[in-house]
Amino acid sequence: MTSFRPAPAWLADAVFYQIYPQSFADSNGDGIGDFDGVAERLDHLAWLGVNTVWLNPCFASPFQDAGYDVSDYLNTAPRYGSNDDLAELVDTARRHGIRILLDLVAGHTSDEHPWFEAAADDPADDRYIWTPEGRPDGFVASPGTRPGAYLPNFFACQPALNFGYARADPAEPWRSPVGAEGPRANRAALREIMDHWLGLGVSGFRVDMAASLVKDDPGRTETARIWTELRHWLDGAHPDAALLSEWGEPEVSVPAGFHTDFFLQFGGPTDGLALRSLWSNSEGTVNEAWDPLDCFFDPSGKGSPRPFVEAWHRAATTLDDSGFISLPTANHDFSRLNCGPRTADQLPAAFAFQLTWPTLPAIYYGDEIGMRYIPGLPDKEGSVLGPRYNRAGSRTPMQWDDGPNAGFSSAPADALYLPVDPSPARPTVAAQLADETSLLHLVRRLVALRAGTPDLGARSPVEVLHPGYPFVYRRGDHHLVVINPQQSAAGCSSTRVHGAEPLESSGVHIGDDGRIDAQGFGYGIYRLDG
Repeated sequence: MTSFRPAPAWLADAVFYQIYPQSFADSNGDGIGDFDGVAERLDHLAWLGVNTVWLNPCFASPFQDAGYDVSDYLNTAPRYGSNDDLAELVDTARRHGIRILLDLVAGHTSDEHPWFEAAADDPADDRYIWTPEGRPDGFVASPGTRPGAYLPNFFACQPALNFGYARADPAEPWRSPVGAEGPRANRAALREIMDHWLGLGVSGFRVDMAASLVKDDPGRTETARIWTELRHWLDGAHPDAALLSEWGEPEVSVPAGFHTDFFLQFGGPTDGLALRSLWSNSEGTVNEAWDPLDCFFDPSGKGSPRPFVEAWHRAATTLDDSGFISLPTANHDFSRLNCGPRTADQLPAAFAFQLTWPTLPAIYYGDEIGMRYIPGLPDKEGSVLGPRYNRAGSRTPMQWDDGPNAGFSSAPADALYLPVDPSPARPTVAAQLADETSLLHLVRRLVALRAGTPDLGARSPVEVLHPGYPFVYRRGDHHLVVINPQQSAAGCSSTRVHGAEPLESSGVHIGDDGRIDAQGFGYGIYRLDG
């Protein structure tokens, strides 16, 4: 493994909170969230106990893909506020004990970026991947005077930046080597962009599509070298900054230079099975290519924690102490926990697991109150990718209160980013704050318990005692966790649970003889004698 400076000390205790800025909090009544709205809600985040916020893209953009089509990396989107507004948010957040991470779109730009507009009229420009003539599969016809076509990275409006090809092909003479002028210019640009925002006080970046840079790259070897180069630069220039990757294969991305990688709904040798085997109940955002499965956090009791545990163990063994794995509740591309047939009474066990397993937890905004995935919403800024892969349902406005637009403006419907949950019983922050038995209060207590208990942290060992229903594991020397996400009661016995003192539990009983009985959807976190 390449030698890097150790990860910043603060990262080991991070509890991430992902904010989709256009949907989180609207301060000016235009129906779209903004930086000032986030600043006004920092008290909520500090009360909850999260200490690191990841903002989805907030750079200038035509918003054909919700900001992942960047037209200016060095300036913010006016609908969110100015660069000064973002700098003030970062400063205010730090006073609340919260760090801000930005979303860095490294592999492509918008087709409205000045770099691309220049390249579309200059056949000598190699900042993007162009064919001199024709239109091979996957390429898009040139919009300018330049002949040929360009390669997009996702939507057609997102031309892939040229970081080179790992392998030459005589049949495709447009392939640049990774050391060519265009790829070198793009690597330098990534440093300049990161340096700019780190200089304004942000604490790092989550990198979008981090594995997508070098094309035809078996094993992502050349892409990994780019991130290794950038990590060495970061270690010297900004040693307290963190890099998180959207890669989905921590055993590859962390040795390449990232401090943390997420388990995702895709990625790795099992194509995201680790995350999907926990949460995906075949509702919400579903890729038609995914094999049907019974997830562990499903009331049927047909799932298993084994796919997750095996993937985690494989990655954790490779990483050792060099970096971290992050486990999200959901994200802007994947269904919320509260989705389809899953009900609110199943969520406490899910959070009890997520906040006690040796990963860095990432809470998607609104999951702490059990916001639902809303099916069937219309496309908004590229949210719908297929008949069943509709991301809009995970991007609805944060439900702050019981008003008509959940804390957003009463502007005309076409000004609102997305409709709110239409259910009359939709959860809100205001209602759950007033109810100490609510999910919100539980999540707060679990975050505080994790923060105050080293055994429950990301670096502490884990030992699985029962790999089924209930799922039972020890953390460190003195803590035990019992999770039963199925509807039916379940039990097991262990000689390793002596003197269990409940710290946070519901529906679990541990007898003096080592018998563990868990009611449906029960969970428990205990301190042990030894």
